[in-house]
This record gives sequence, structure tokens and C-alpha cells, in this order.
Amino acid sequence: MLNPGTWNRRATLCCMLLEILWHSGQGLNVCMSGSATSCEECILIHPSCAWCAQEDFGRARCDVSQNLQNRGCKAQFIEFPNSQTSILKSNPLSSKGSAPTQNEVIQIMPQKISLSLRPGDQTSFQVQVRQVEDYPVDLYYLMDLSLSMKDDLVTIHNLGTKLTEEMSRLTSNFRLGFGAFVDKNMSPFSYTAPKYQNNPCNGYKLFPNCVPSFGFRHVLSLTDKVDRFNQEVQKQMVSRNRDAPEGGFDAIVQAAVCKEEIGWRKEAFHLLVFATDDVPHLALDGKLGGLVHPNDGECHLDKNNEYSASTQMDYPSLGLLGEKLAENNIYLIFAVTRRLYVIYKNFTALIPGTTVEILDMDSKNIIQLIINAYNNIRSKVELTVWDQPEDISLSFTATCQDGQPLPGLRKCSDLKIGDTVSFNVNVEARGCPQRGTSQSFTIKPVGFKDRLEVTVDYSCDCGCTQAAQTNSSVCSSIGTFTCGKCHCEPGHLGSHCECQEGESGSQHLGACREAEGKRMCSGRGECSCNQCLCYESEFGKVYGSFCECDDFSCARHKGVLCAGHGECHCGECKCHTGYIGDNCNCSTETSTCIADDGQLCSGRGRCVCGRCQCTEPGAFGDTCEKCPTCPDACGTKRECIECRLFNSGPLADNQTCQRLCKDEIITVEALNTEDSAGVLCLYKSENDCVMKFTYSEHANGKSILTALKEPECGGGPDALMVLLAVVGSILMVGIILLAAWKLAITVHDHRAFANFQNARCRARYEMASNPVYKHPGSSDVAEEDFNMYDKPYNGVLH
Repeated sequence: MLNPGTWNRRATLCCMLLEILWHSGQGLNVCMSGSATSCEECILIHPSCAWCAQEDFGRARCDVSQNLQNRGCKAQFIEFPNSQTSILKSNPLSSKGSAPTQNEVIQIMPQKISLSLRPGDQTSFQVQVRQVEDYPVDLYYLMDLSLSMKDDLVTIHNLGTKLTEEMSRLTSNFRLGFGAFVDKNMSPFSYTAPKYQNNPCNGYKLFPNCVPSFGFRHVLSLTDKVDRFNQEVQKQMVSRNRDAPEGGFDAIVQAAVCKEEIGWRKEAFHLLVFATDDVPHLALDGKLGGLVHPNDGECHLDKNNEYSASTQMDYPSLGLLGEKLAENNIYLIFAVTRRLYVIYKNFTALIPGTTVEILDMDSKNIIQLIINAYNNIRSKVELTVWDQPEDISLSFTATCQDGQPLPGLRKCSDLKIGDTVSFNVNVEARGCPQRGTSQSFTIKPVGFKDRLEVTVDYSCDCGCTQAAQTNSSVCSSIGTFTCGKCHCEPGHLGSHCECQEGESGSQHLGACREAEGKRMCSGRGECSCNQCLCYESEFGKVYGSFCECDDFSCARHKGVLCAGHGECHCGECKCHTGYIGDNCNCSTETSTCIADDGQLCSGRGRCVCGRCQCTEPGAFGDTCEKCPTCPDACGTKRECIECRLFNSGPLADNQTCQRLCKDEIITVEALNTEDSAGVLCLYKSENDCVMKFTYSEHANGKSILTALKEPECGGGPDALMVLLAVVGSILMVGIILLAAWKLAITVHDHRAFANFQNARCRARYEMASNPVYKHPGSSDVAEEDFNMYDKPYNGVLH
């Protein structure tokens, strides 16, 4: 089965052949248009061009291989060198880093390859990388001991014990070392007056005693003796420097290059933790103190393990810092306070293999910070190229855990320890160096000791050249017969060197016109012995059978021929690998289109000429990352709100949150939802509260998120309380109904009883015996009883 590199090469070759055939169909054959005079010139024109070394084949010996065969050239006379890849060493990848049976841990495969490159042609090979499990770890803790770090020094007194406990979960082979720095002990960086020589804190009421300033002091070499680490840390005392910046970069370089003194192991993962609460001095700052000698990047530790050249050389540059860290396979972790995060984050973009974490003011989170940084570093693999030759171009395609090829990328993220990723590397030589030149370069994962060594030689010569015949009879004994063609001595011309320069005549002019009616030698040369001798031009080379070609009439981009990314062949740009277009100004590199979330153009566009063209309506930005009207806008920004304001959600760790969430977030008590320029976003939090925020883009391209300080929590109903309330309501209604019924019955009974009593009273009064009362209609009443009332009253009561 063919490997991916072979398939890729064959596909490339097919594309080249189709290109040649397409040009041929339009009357322009790239191979023949150059009118190469030798086999070596032919194979340099285009990777698909071949040379026919058969005698008496004709003048057009440079053509596509198939065309040459169709015109009668036998296969054994066709010179067509290919680019090839040969694997010299390919030991399998290791599975564990601390296995006792393994002599050497291997994390990259293959380890050595050899390339034979034909200029303009491409070849490819595959590289596999694995972060092996249980790999040994060396951690050197480099601490700022300026006065402002006195609280931090107390915090880390037992750092060794706690850190070893945590790291034991990640590796069974862990060693720890310690170093400290302040600044150069000279003016204007430190206090140099006599009264400050032994105690720079002299007269400082808040902290009257401290040790003299020093540039860098190596305290403890890497060891697995945790108690010793704690003891050495507890012995340390802070110092005091004069200006705000510290001399930490001096210390980093010394910690990186003094390998034997520090004790870095070859078979180990190297971590350098740099803890500080202020900015560093950089190169050229030393001139303030009269230091004009640049930092040499060498180890300068004296017998007391202190940096002896601190007051003799300038501070190191970022370039030197990155170079020394990479040479010694060291991952640098900046542990800095929150106010310095952005500054050191910018440093990480310039120094490969570095990360930055936020350190609490008293370093209380240092353990978790180191663990997070370690996990973050080991979750990604990034390839770097060392000593790449100038005439070789490389392009990478990464295949990470999802199995999808990512052209233009040389980095994989979000990996687990033990995962294996692969990279396909395309290589193209743009020209031929001096004959016999062999070059090499190295591909190396950042922070790994493992590397792939690549040696390169060039297929710039034809095999038929080795059989050249000088003073051949085929060439009238005044020329060299090479690759089926005569190369005449100066002053002689013709296919068999039969003519001399200056001879003219109609018999020697017929082959100097491209077609009837065309100018002799295209007006850019003179005809001699059926051959055009092209004039020289101040702009470049004029060539071709009829002087019809040159190397300066191609399209330009910003005044540069073929944009500087291609070669001009007979009026047409032949682009180098990684560039396309009529003037080679269009890059096929896609790394510039990768958004912070790892997606190509944020999933909202396509990458054209190295720049994103947004296809999603409303999307804009360099990587189409801005899109308030996109359906997923609120969801994307929600994760940033959660991690930045509440330290929750999928981006909660510092590194991921700070990398992906760079928008300005404004918190308010009440949200203005009537702003037409912003998009209102709502989501429900874990505790069933509602979080509201608006997302808007200002005219200056700045994204603004305006969010409530706290989610709106309505205090959702409790099920038990609802049940009790319902039951209580039912009981209450029942009691009220019973009371109403009882009241109604009572009122009714009272009324009935009252009527009964009234009726009873009336009945008793009517039926009782009343001797006085007699009904008027009764016969028992005597007449005299009525007459007695008519008698006068005499005072006597009868």
C-alpha cells in the first residue's frame, strides 16, 4: 500500500502534467518554451520536463516525457530525475517514559531521513509525535526575591512537599530545584551607597533588614529530596532593588544554559517556573548603567553559584532568551500577578514554548498554577524547524485527534497524554546550490529532546552528462557530445558544430523565424547558421529558439516580479510551493486564517490567499470572529461571561479563558435592553437564575459585552412548600365553608326559635282565664255593668 507521501507526490505530478497539457493545448508548452540548450537547463524549467538524450532526435529535446516518447524517443534515453525520500532511522514510539526496560524514550518517528530533491518538484514525508505517559519531569523554581515578594516567600516554605504530592499523580520520576534573582547590583538598578552595601533596607521602617542585591543565585540543584528543597527555601531572605523592573531574564538564561550546575536530565521534561510581581529588564536597558557588551548567552556561575557577569554584560534580548530555551528543551512558565498578565502574554508570542499563568499576590495558588501549566503544555504538540536552508520551502498539514487534515498547521491542541498525532511535511527545492552541496535541517517538537534529522541533496544533474565525449566526431571534432547534443567550441555553431559565427546566407536563415511573416529571431537577436543568437538585455535573460522568451516580462505584484514567490519562465510565473495566482501573490498558507478557537475563519468563511473571506452574513474581523447577528453569537460569548465573571463553564481555566475571551466586559446593576446597536442575550445558570448581557461591536472594531453583575434569581418555588400551601388552602376553604354553613344554620335556628317564642307567647295570652275581660258580643255581660261608668264619681271607689 502506498503511504500518504507517495500518494501526495503522485497527485502533485498528475497536476503538473495536466498543467503542461493544458498549456500545450493553448499553444504554450512550458518545457519547450524555454528552449533549453542542455539537459540540466531542461530539468530546471519545470518538474514535469524531461530531456531526450537520443542522437539525431531533433532540436526540441526538452518536453513532457510522454510527448518525447510519442515523437520517437526511446524510454532508455529519457532523463527525468525524481524527488525521493529515504527513511534512514525509524524506531517505534515509546508508550511510557519511565519504564525500566527502555534505554531510550522515543516520542517522534522517524528519527532520520534523507531527501533527494529536484528543483521545483515536491516530495513529502510523515512525522508522528506522541506525548508518552509517565515521562520524567525536572522542575526548577526561579523566584523573584525583591522586597515586594516577602509574603510569597513565606507561602512557599513547604512548596516542595505539596508540589511533589501533586506531581506524583502525573509522573513517578519528579525532581525539584530552586534559584532566585533580584537585579544587577549596580546603579541605577540597585542601591549602591555605602550604607546600603550590606543592608539595602537600611532605614526602611516597614522592613528594616534584608540581604544585598544579586543578579541570579543558584540555590539548589534538581533533586528528589523534598525536605532539602523546603529547608533551602526557608533559609532565603528578600532583598531590595531601586527601580521597578527586575533582572529576571538574566536569571532565566543562566538557569537554561548552566545545564550541569542546575542538573537538567537529558531524558526528562524540563519546566522552568518564573515567579515575579513586576516587569523584567530587556536588552539595552543595561546601557543605563554603562553596560555596552551584549549578553553572550553563556554560563557564568562562580564558586558561590552566583551570576558573575551580572555587572559586566547587558540584559538578554527576547530572541536570545527563546534561542537558549529551545536549545535546552525548556518550557518556561511565567507565574505573574494579574496586572502583568498582558505584558507577559505578549512575550509568549515571541518566545516559543512559553505559557503564562496568573499568580495570586501571596503565591497561595502556586501549586495549582504549576499543575495547570503542566497539563496545558502537555496537551499540545507544535513542530519547529531548525537550520532550514534558504532555497528549501516547507509546508505542513496537521492531523490531530479528530483525524481531519488541517493544511498549513504544524500544531495540535487539546491532547491527552499518550495521544499520537501526525504531520505531513511537503518539501520543495527552489533552485540548485553549488555542485556537490549537501544540506540538512531539523524538525523538532517544542520542548522535546527528540528530533528528526533531515539531510538533503539535489537532483540537478542528468545521468547522461557523465558519458560526455569531448572532441566527438559527431560534433565535427570541435565540440563535446553530451546527452545527444553537441556543445560546440567558442566560435562554432550548428547541430554538429558545422558553422562558424559570422557566416550568413539564405541557407542558414530559414530556421530563425517562428512563422512565415514573423520577425527574424523575434527582433531580439540575429540569425547565424540557422540559430538565433539572442541579444543581451539589461532587464534579464532573453532566450528561446527564436528569442521569443525572457525572464523579466511576467506579471508583477507591487513592483516585484512574480511577487518574489516565483520564477519567470517565458512570460509566465512559476510559483513556489505555497503560492498561486498569475503573479504568485496568493498564499495557500491557512495558519493566518485560524481563529483563537482553532477553527478556520471561525467556521464562518473561507481562507483565500492567506486571508479570511467571511461568508456568514454579518460576520467580520480578521478571522470572521466578530458576528453579533450570527445564531451562535450568544452561545459563544456566554462561555466568556461565565469564565471571566464567575470562573465557571467550559473555559474556566485561566489559560483557555484568557486566550479565547479578549473582549471588554462591562458589568452593570441594570441592563439597558433598548440599545439598538447591541444584541440581547439570555441564558439560564446552573442554579436556575437568569443571566442577561448585551453583545455589540463598536465602529473601531472593538467588541463590548455589557453584563449584569449578578444573575437575576427569582427564588423558584419549593415543591414541599407548594404542596403544603395547596393542602392548607383546601383545609382553609373547607373550614370557611363549614363556618359559613354553621353560621347560616345558627342564624336560621335563632330566627326560628324567636318566631316560636313569639307564637308561644301569643298563644298563652289568648287562652288564659281573664275574669275582667269579656268579649263584647258575649251575653254574660250585664247592662248595669256598662251603666256604672255613667254614674258621677263621688270619691268613693267601688
